[in-house]
Amino acid sequence: MLAFLPALTLAGYWLGGEIALLVVALGLPALYAISADSDVEPLDPTRPLPDLIDITMANDLAEQILARATGFDLSTACFVIEAEGLEDIRRRSGDDPIHSLHGSILRRLRREVRRGDRVVRIGDTRFLVLLAPSLRLDLEALLTMADRIQRSLEEPCDTETGTHYLSFAVGFCGSHRLGDDVTGPQLVEAAQTALAEAVSNGPSAIRAWSDSMSAERKARKTLLHEIERALALGQIQPWFQPQICTSTGSISGVEALARWLHPTRGIVSPKEFLTVLAEAGQLDRLSEVILEQSLTAMRAWDAEGIIIPQVSVNFTDVELRNPHLVERIKWELDRHGMAPSRLGIEVLETVIAESPEGIVARNIVGLSKLGCQVDLDDFGTGHASITALRRFTVHRLKIDRSFVTRVDRDEEQRRMLAAVLGLADRLGLKTVAEGVESVSEHALLSQLGCDHVQGFGIARPMPADQMADWAKRHGAKIAKARNLGRSTG
Repeated sequence: MLAFLPALTLAGYWLGGEIALLVVALGLPALYAISADSDVEPLDPTRPLPDLIDITMANDLAEQILARATGFDLSTACFVIEAEGLEDIRRRSGDDPIHSLHGSILRRLRREVRRGDRVVRIGDTRFLVLLAPSLRLDLEALLTMADRIQRSLEEPCDTETGTHYLSFAVGFCGSHRLGDDVTGPQLVEAAQTALAEAVSNGPSAIRAWSDSMSAERKARKTLLHEIERALALGQIQPWFQPQICTSTGSISGVEALARWLHPTRGIVSPKEFLTVLAEAGQLDRLSEVILEQSLTAMRAWDAEGIIIPQVSVNFTDVELRNPHLVERIKWELDRHGMAPSRLGIEVLETVIAESPEGIVARNIVGLSKLGCQVDLDDFGTGHASITALRRFTVHRLKIDRSFVTRVDRDEEQRRMLAAVLGLADRLGLKTVAEGVESVSEHALLSQLGCDHVQGFGIARPMPADQMADWAKRHGAKIAKARNLGRSTG
């Protein structure tokens, strides 16, 4: 058609003059667009594919394989595989071994499938397998194949940096499970839904798609939409739990804990919405909200003359990988007129143990140099070395509640806690015990030399205004006790 356009243009001018020429000229762009669209060849599932494709190409590939299967009254299936541990290797050794491992994983996958099956990578840690149309793809056959794939992938893999041991989660779905009107994108999404269920059940899990999974995934998408709206409307706020100095009884600080005040559901469990935010990559946004509102609360307490020396905010490894984190926190402190020493950065012990180098380590050290206090949270549950405590300039150990529970009644528990406190003392680190729930636990921790305590036995987390009222009452009680001590002394 396009080859004849010059001749058509001249003929139009000779026969109809300028008006005909104008019609032809205006029609040219449309004709070119139609011709261009018709020249685009669909993705051919029988041709070699690149190792890495995006999700749109994956959906197109699934659609075409599904169409072939339907046309011959056959079935197909989709497997989505997650390589667990690649990010840890990247943090320790950089990108070079990751490229090598990607190649090894693809080779092993292709070795385990048939000639017509398609294997591609669809992300940094995620791989896709689409099966060629087959007559028998029931649940038992697919489960056997998933197990065979997983066993092959979990064999040790050698790179220039050493031998690596990865675990792999597998989610899969057969087209027959989704009905006659299934589409390619629906098949891929079902396999991804099954994978999400597998990942949530621990390492090396395998899950097949089911109807209940789709309902749960839909509910999680709805929850995510509500969370994003809640962040924008200020429904997610920090609640504050006080920390008490064991030697003076005064408030030594507060920990900011995220709480979602849902308009119809009431207080939503943090475990519920934090998991959804993590899956959606929105933890940075939550961190910004909690930090900003915590510093605002500190400034308001200062204005009321309420003495709360510092607020501690939790940071996950995801947030600590932000290359602009130190600059952002410095800007927030400056904007609120707050000294860096009044902000505590709580980091899980597992984060320090797993991130000896890289951006996470640089951020923690940078925040310490800025003047922020670094607290090692849940101490005793990870494997951070003494060297790591020094390198990261940790100021305070937060002793996990598992060491505190029943310490007043269990002699072995008491000896273990005393050993942890002795280690902290020799390293020159302050300590705060979490999960203190009784007066006797509080008293014993004071006797053992723990510097600060926190838990339901002292106060539950509360909104900023209630925290102000509680601090006033607590301050008055401490002042009364001191005056009583003087009068009886």
